[in-house]
Formats: sequence, structure tokens, C-alpha cells
Amino acid sequence: MTITPGTLADAEAVATLHTESWRTAYADIMPADYLNGPLYEERLALWQHRLTTLTPGAALFVATDAATLADTATSTDAATLIGFVYLTPQPDGRILLDNLHVHPTLKRTGTGTRLLTHAQTWVTTEHPGRTLYLEVLEANTPAIAFYERHGGKRTDRRPAHFPQGFTLTELEYTWLPT
Repeated sequence: MTITPGTLADAEAVATLHTESWRTAYADIMPADYLNGPLYEERLALWQHRLTTLTPGAALFVATDAATLADTATSTDAATLIGFVYLTPQPDGRILLDNLHVHPTLKRTGTGTRLLTHAQTWVTTEHPGRTLYLEVLEANTPAIAFYERHGGKRTDRRPAHFPQGFTLTELEYTWLPT
């Protein structure tokens, strides 16, 4: 597995993985009509925007491994993307780990751990002394267990209002600077 900075050329593959990840992880959490609607187009527009107007201090890292997905039914040139992580500085001085996604067939293979470790190292190097945090849906218990196993401490619970008209509860997990 190789982790490299993401570029605009990665937007379609990232949007595809982001969509597939949401459709599997949130199948019983988010409304089906939203997940089965134009989610890919929405994710693609998001990533094209993020990668053409990158927030100062933000970073996208993509994990690729051509051999890992070579034998799967979804294997294409873009399928060598096995995961990604996106981080962005916030006005309060903290760094938001806004996305961490691993190909659904590769969960529990260490890919997520390597991406999270890479993100933590990047924050320590590029934004020393800053706190890393993320927001996770309360119903996403596998993700919560992953973050807790990796030292994340729950620091908040609040409603997450989605522009599509639904509200879910999210939790905030934090890693203090080392």
C-alpha cells in the first residue's frame, strides 16, 4: 500500500469510493432515498471543488494498491484506490479529520489504521500543537469502535443537520497533540 497526496486527477476515484463507503456503512442509518439518489454526483462535485479550491493547510491523502483489489469484481484502473483521508484546519485552531474511508471489502485489513496514523503524523508535522478531531454518526458503531481502539476520546455529542432534510446524532472524537 502506498499513501500519497491526492490531486484533482483522483476526484472521480475518491468520489466513487466515498459513495460506495456511505452506501454500505450508512445503509441502515441514512434514508435510503438519499443514499440511492444522486449521491455519486454530489460526492464528485464536492471532491472536484475541494481539489480545485483547496483550503489553505488542508490535505487529501490517497491509499493505493493495485494488487489488493486485482481479483475483485469492482477492480478497474480507479479501483486501485483502497482508501483516503481528508484533513482541514478549522477556525478554532483544531484540525478536522473530515473523511477517512476504506474500500468496504478491505475493512479490518489495517488500511484504516495506516491512514489514521498517516493523518496523525501529518498533523504533528504540519500543524504542531494542534488537536485532531472528527465527527462520526452515533449509529456508526464499527467506526466508533475503530476510533476508540486508536485512542480517540469522545468529547461531544450533538445533532447533525443534513441539507437533504434529515437530522442524525453525531459524536466528536479527539486526539490531543503529542
